[in-house]
Amino acid sequence: MANTREFRIRIKSIKNLSQVTRALQAVSASRVRRAMQAVAATRPYASKAWQVLTHLAEQPGHASLHPLLTERTAIHNKLVVLISGDRGLAGAFTTNLMRYASERFDNEEVPVNYVTIGRKGRDLLIRRKKNVISEYSHLPATPSYADTSFIGRHVVDEFLTGRADQVFIVYTQFVNMLKQIPTVKQLLPLKWVDTGHVMDFSSHKSVQAAYMYEPSEEEILDNIVLRFTQIQVYQAILESLASEHAARMVAMKNATDSATELAEGLQLEYNKIRQQNITNEMLDIVGGANALG
Repeated sequence: MANTREFRIRIKSIKNLSQVTRALQAVSASRVRRAMQAVAATRPYASKAWQVLTHLAEQPGHASLHPLLTERTAIHNKLVVLISGDRGLAGAFTTNLMRYASERFDNEEVPVNYVTIGRKGRDLLIRRKKNVISEYSHLPATPSYADTSFIGRHVVDEFLTGRADQVFIVYTQFVNMLKQIPTVKQLLPLKWVDTGHVMDFSSHKSVQAAYMYEPSEEEILDNIVLRFTQIQVYQAILESLASEHAARMVAMKNATDSATELAEGLQLEYNKIRQQNITNEMLDIVGGANALG
């Protein structure tokens, strides 16, 4: 049986660990709120860009508006943008994402290349001998659009140069603090997302109003389509960040609760052993007094 000193050391170490997990829980809770505020802030711009593009798409003679909107007849290779986290201690966040990506893309008939955002996903893909063509990690805790726009530019270049005929983005969609869903979305040729609903050009009725665009429609598309692609990547990164912080907050809360419960159990055992030692000492004293008497 362990002595009281060993119990005291174990109880102290568990309480110290619970302080660390409680601090991580508080930090993650704060970052979740900031990440969700950033997601909400990008939606008005995305919605307005979608309205302009939809109107342009419904004009006569615009069957093929832009290279980023054009479906390719033959698919020779695919590119997957995988968004994970840079740190652990987030429960099954990374494991669930990697399992989902493997189920979706491991059995493809054409080569699949990966662009990773986040160190954890990159390490797991390399360990599984996947072809990672580029990786981005150590983004700011609260990234701005400028911090991620170059990632969208790189993905667009891969598509335009023909090194990828389809581009998908795999990330974790934030639902609430207790639920985060691994999600795959086709990024190129571009599919539009507005408030969670996938939209395509064929789903809208013709627009009756006539508008004149200045500058030309082609110049507008060259700017808006690229920016909209980049903002989809940005939104997916923010969703994944919020999901990661939420998963870490829940994991750290569970760890704190488990540490508290374990410390209480060890404290009870410590009290029992201590009381038993005191009783034994009292019995020894009484026995010695009786022997002297």
